[in-house]
Amino acid sequence: MNEAREKYEQLLALARPLGPLRIAVVHPCDAASLAGVAAARAEGLIAPVLVGPRAKIDAAASAAGVDLAGYERVDTPHSHAAAAVGVQLVREDRVDALMKGSLHTDELMGAVIAREGGLRTGRRVSHCFIMDVPGRAEPLIITDAAINIAPTLEEKADIVQNAIDLAHALRFAEARVAILSATESVNPKLPSTVEAAALCKMADRGQIVGGVLDGPLALDNAISADAARIKGLQHSPVAGRANVLVAPDLEAGNMLAKSLSFLAGADAAGVVVGARVPIVLTSRSDTLQARLASCAVALLLAHARLVDAAKTVAG
Repeated sequence: MNEAREKYEQLLALARPLGPLRIAVVHPCDAASLAGVAAARAEGLIAPVLVGPRAKIDAAASAAGVDLAGYERVDTPHSHAAAAVGVQLVREDRVDALMKGSLHTDELMGAVIAREGGLRTGRRVSHCFIMDVPGRAEPLIITDAAINIAPTLEEKADIVQNAIDLAHALRFAEARVAILSATESVNPKLPSTVEAAALCKMADRGQIVGGVLDGPLALDNAISADAARIKGLQHSPVAGRANVLVAPDLEAGNMLAKSLSFLAGADAAGVVVGARVPIVLTSRSDTLQARLASCAVALLLAHARLVDAAKTVAG
């Protein structure tokens, strides 16, 4: 078994005993969406509720060769209604997560973050890629590459905290967070360096908890021990060994994640955090393995939240 496959199997093995996760699959009206759902269901990761136009779902199931006997379904007239119903199923405690089908991300997330009837919490919603990069012993979390275009300092604090919480849910031994910029020096002319320094001080003051932060760090000295040593950063607890990479904006994060996928052959799972429940955002280019990994990540995150809630009630 190759290294990538071994880590993938370890992720599924970690998640399977916790499942299945009750999840609303919103507008699964293409073959790829339904094939992924069927595979995750067969693995025991999810108990899906298919939300969308029945005729379109039937046609997609036929194209994918998926038998929908035994699936719970909620018929809606169109994708916009499917997003609203999916959110309502969460609010009614009928499901514990959402998964994007073949509708636009903005359409689903618009229902999620709606001020009335949405799934907001006190935390900013953000997206995390969990990337298995060839040659690296542990996964990398990259955030935010899909939702927050140009986050403010306050929003970045939530983005960092969301990523740390996810790292704990994935059983990382330690969340080592690199706040990325183009340089490791604070430069007032480069706002991302100033914000990186501020985020580190916020962690020192207990405004961000559960992880070890350093920044600003350039990408090379965040992930390469040799680069960190050359730059005199060898005493940093993060430099050269980061496992959480916080991008300065969406463009940088998106290009970083896709570069790792398409140039370095990394496998990626993705999940939205900071809402009331985990949200799996699939892409049309996702492999079946990526879809299964994303479901496993959502299951681990949902379980961690239940454990945290139980501790709060008990103590």
